[in-house]
Amino acid sequence: MAYAADVIIVGTGVAGLFCALQLPEDTRVLMVTKDKAEHSDSYLAQGGISALRTPDDYDSYFEDTMRAGHYENNPDSVDVMIRSSPQIIEDLVAFGVEFERTADGLSYTREGAHSTFRILHHKDITGYEITSKLMAQVQKRPNIQIEEYTAMMDIMEQNRVCTGVIVKTRDGRIQPVYAKAVVLATGGLGGLFRHSTNYPHITGDALAIALKHRIPLQDIHYIQIHPTTLYTRQKGRSFLISESVRGEGAVLRNAEGRRFVDELLPRDVVTKAIWDEMKKTNKQFVYLSMEHMGEDVIKKRFPNIYAHCLQQGYNITKEPVPVTPAQHYFMGGIAVDLDSRTAMERLYAVGETGCNGVHGANRLASNSLLESLVFAKRAARHIAAYMPAELPPEQEVDLQPYTDMQALRRQYKQWILDEIKRKDRAFYDQWCNDENTG
Repeated sequence: MAYAADVIIVGTGVAGLFCALQLPEDTRVLMVTKDKAEHSDSYLAQGGISALRTPDDYDSYFEDTMRAGHYENNPDSVDVMIRSSPQIIEDLVAFGVEFERTADGLSYTREGAHSTFRILHHKDITGYEITSKLMAQVQKRPNIQIEEYTAMMDIMEQNRVCTGVIVKTRDGRIQPVYAKAVVLATGGLGGLFRHSTNYPHITGDALAIALKHRIPLQDIHYIQIHPTTLYTRQKGRSFLISESVRGEGAVLRNAEGRRFVDELLPRDVVTKAIWDEMKKTNKQFVYLSMEHMGEDVIKKRFPNIYAHCLQQGYNITKEPVPVTPAQHYFMGGIAVDLDSRTAMERLYAVGETGCNGVHGANRLASNSLLESLVFAKRAARHIAAYMPAELPPEQEVDLQPYTDMQALRRQYKQWILDEIKRKDRAFYDQWCNDENTG
């Protein structure tokens, strides 16, 4: 693998891919990921991507986002995200992304805590549609190189300036890779939890590395628990049943068949209602009922969910399915500004890895893909405008601390859990105990 690049992007999800595509085509870009390139949570996103339909919807969209985040959002970040959304949608369409359409144009749906229909989607696999199309574009660019099964072990710095990363390559070599700028797009921290909709290898490594280098984190305890994942006794990643199912009319019922909550409330509110109901009935799940929506609607709108549930023995066109909450999304991250810059010069963080405060304490449904794209693009623009002409000089690097990868991973995990505990003991006690973390 090359020892240097103009820009290193760690992660191949939607934020990393979009950032790479927004950089000038004469920029040498190296993308590294510790698993297969397609194994990012971006591919798993079902529901859709929010967008400002008309200027008249601005105030409503802004308020919906702030209310869902319990008004702990950064209003400047929310403003940038919303105002940037029409151009982002144009960018995606130009890259070949296909959204559902009607005879009158784009088809919009609604999800929980949205006051109107403003969500674009592609069936129930919107994340796959967007990310796969971006990946196809990246693979056409000769200036972008992707190295799979290459794990970032640490970043390098000189005088509080990031100079590159230390990686473990596919063949087991540990080596430094120098760069003029580094973008951390490693996703969230769901892999730390036993019950999560995330891929298990996404374990928040960038957060631990930031702690090691005294780079401030923000809102690390704001970890979203999704209310509806398919209940199973099997180990492995939890299967998400999208918010959009409830947005289209599905209802939650307890063991007696009684509806017990407004399904369109924010996710944290619905999650608490489910937990309370599970405690009352001493059950490990509640039921999600959508059979009243009709077989044709379900199969057309949610073909992936229908097929997966059928494979697990549930026909959602004829019967309710058991659902239970699971870790889903990370609102916190490495603290960044509106250009996705961290406190360390030439180090950026985008997607779930970075926290610009847009989500506050609880993300509004379908803002995740949009936020990732908006601020990945802003990072790329800033990098292009301020990238130095020369690579940083090589430095003495002791590679011995990185030879025991398992020990390093355990240490990184403990640092993250300790920081969550320091920020929110109640959340830690409920979700970060031995029963819930791997």
